[in-house]
Amino acid sequence: MADTDKTQKTADGYRDFKPYEAKEGEEYMNREQLDHFRGLLQAWKQELMEEVDRTVHHMKDDAAIFPDPNDRATQETEFSLELRTRDRERKLIKKIDEALRHIDSGDYGYCEACGVEIGIRRLEARPTATLCYDCKTLDEIREKQMG
Repeated sequence: MADTDKTQKTADGYRDFKPYEAKEGEEYMNREQLDHFRGLLQAWKQELMEEVDRTVHHMKDDAAIFPDPNDRATQETEFSLELRTRDRERKLIKKIDEALRHIDSGDYGYCEACGVEIGIRRLEARPTATLCYDCKTLDEIREKQMG
């Protein structure tokens, strides 16, 4: 299988990456795995930052004062949607920075609730995950019951 065939999109759809190929008997969250996830997180953050820059330039370039109230309302709605998207991405950048701090501290890849391994494939799907599958499921059930 060629390297390009192994390139996949994350569940988030932000970037392409090569899945980590674990070697038999290797230690969980060893240096090679941590470097793999650091690279994923840094590339993802870079893409988000570039998108923020594009939005700022787009809003500056496209900002106009329309005499027609309908045209003005359409532009304001478009800008509002763009700003909401950027706000979600800003929050995601904070999560990425937190995940990078966890890598530096040696806590990355372990569930914050129960301490078990989150797992390579789950982390590749959601590199900012802080809960294992079971704890995340329980968390979502609790959320539904409270809401």
